[in-house]
Amino acid sequence: MNVIELKSTDAPELQVFASLTEAQLRSCTPYPAGLFIAESPKVIRVALDAGLEPVALLCERRHISGDAADIVERIGDVPVYTGDRGMLAALTGYTLTRGVLCAMRRPAPRTPEEVCRGARRVVVIDDVSDTTNIGAIFRSAAALGTDAVLIGPTACDPLNRRAVRVSMGTVFLVPWARLEGGVEELRRLGLVTAAMALRDDSVSLDDPRLSAEPRLALVMGTEGEGLPQSTIDACDYTVRIPMHHGVDSLNVAAASAVACWQLRVR
Repeated sequence: MNVIELKSTDAPELQVFASLTEAQLRSCTPYPAGLFIAESPKVIRVALDAGLEPVALLCERRHISGDAADIVERIGDVPVYTGDRGMLAALTGYTLTRGVLCAMRRPAPRTPEEVCRGARRVVVIDDVSDTTNIGAIFRSAAALGTDAVLIGPTACDPLNRRAVRVSMGTVFLVPWARLEGGVEELRRLGLVTAAMALRDDSVSLDDPRLSAEPRLALVMGTEGEGLPQSTIDACDYTVRIPMHHGVDSLNVAAASAVACWQLRVR
């Protein structure tokens, strides 16, 4: 156990928790793929169980022998920086939700071919920038049996701290990769594509043709604008969720949960 009591908040080794932006964490040397921050004991345990490597832990003093005791034991000689809640809040700029942060090595990037090999249901996140929605989509995908998630080039990083926390660590459980080639790349991967969009020729989510597809990619768009017209036109299906009371659509995270459940492999 390598517990280090904080005397000040300006030590260089604490920058990973204090001053580095998400972009700086992703390019943090000497780590080839960069770093990310996992928040809360539950999320950190999921990451460790998934084989991710811790670099440093920031932990409220009371949690070292409490909620995070098993984590401190598991990580061996990895430094554990500790202090009271006020000092940690002064260091990070916010009050830690569960009193524990862990800096971890990002896993090596995977390719769409890798994560979709054998996949029957895939969620494609086209351009979602809200970290809470990204985390919620991953949580639904994991809970409802989605095999893989593909992230568009402008969508939020799934290993953003808040996205990781909202996902409850499911970003470590569902294989994911960046998708650069759009709908054509999905076709090359052998996937039939279904765009979630409001259009006159859209089919209902409970259309039996969708559930019968052996390999289906569900393409989700931004919170506000939805999918680009070019993406919708390129997909094999355009799909809508039936609505009532004059409501035209759901938040993208809620829509993903409904769609993942309806189109799950029986």
